[in-house]
Amino acid sequence: MRFPFILLAVVILTACQPKKEYLRIEGLIFGTIYHMTYESSEDFSDTIQNTLNAFDWSMSTYKEESVISKINRNESDHTDLYFRKVFRKAKEITASTGGAFDMTVAPLVNAWGFGFSKKDSVTQALIDSIMPYVGMDMVQLDRDKIIKQKPEIMLDGSAIAKGFAVDVVAELLEAYGIDNYMVEIGGEMRVKGLNPKQTSWRVGIDKPIDDPEVLNRELQEIIGITDVALATSGNYRNFYVKGGKKYAHTISPFTGYPVQHQLLGVSVLAPDCMSADAYATGFMVLGFEKSLEIVRANPELEAYFIMADEALEYKIYSTKGFSDFILDKN
Repeated sequence: MRFPFILLAVVILTACQPKKEYLRIEGLIFGTIYHMTYESSEDFSDTIQNTLNAFDWSMSTYKEESVISKINRNESDHTDLYFRKVFRKAKEITASTGGAFDMTVAPLVNAWGFGFSKKDSVTQALIDSIMPYVGMDMVQLDRDKIIKQKPEIMLDGSAIAKGFAVDVVAELLEAYGIDNYMVEIGGEMRVKGLNPKQTSWRVGIDKPIDDPEVLNRELQEIIGITDVALATSGNYRNFYVKGGKKYAHTISPFTGYPVQHQLLGVSVLAPDCMSADAYATGFMVLGFEKSLEIVRANPELEAYFIMADEALEYKIYSTKGFSDFILDKN
């Protein structure tokens, strides 16, 4: 009669296992705040912060000794694994958006005052002097080395690297066997499984209010998502006003100027956050019609567009797949 002893051993082992619970952490990285929730019996906050710090030393244009900063100053052509993954995905999305997403807009972003160097006095002559150095076709990756056709070319990863950092943390958690999580960095996120209430993860989409300090946040929609990534891009927060004119932070690589069209913001769902992040930026350059064509042609993408009509009223268009996630706010 050994069964009682076996049963007792199983009960003891089960009782000794640490209990899983939902842990919530937050911190600072890339000049923004991150929030993460995951179900685990272990606290991975230090591991997550160390991972993000390592990523920052690869892709941050605000760190003088980062991989991308040294490449921009032509002090090095060496890349690391993080850089190469970001660059390859950037190349892919540059092609699929017809050049609307472009990491080489860095000097334009800086000139307009949204980048890592001080704002210049923008003139047509200045834009004309920068445009010959804009174009992802002039930058190639050869094994672990980056090759720039012109030394003046600079790269800006801000519209894709944050999304990839979300993926890096999400995949880290999955490597530890975590099935339920929400990883969010500066509004870009990836979720899996269920939230602490055992439902899909609830996420708000902001109304496009001119509110750079985020003092009067209002929600346009609430969605319930799982096993997907979400990124949002819009010109209603990151802008400045000079001479009575509003300058948005989305710079067109086609014209060298901030975009001017009716699309106020777009939220993109994709399997990974790096793709969602880059497509959201590319769509803000392209505008609604061309962006919708790309979404309809790609079964992995869904999108939610907020536009201003001629009367400056909000107009919404949501793809069918995105609409399926929208919840009743009541």
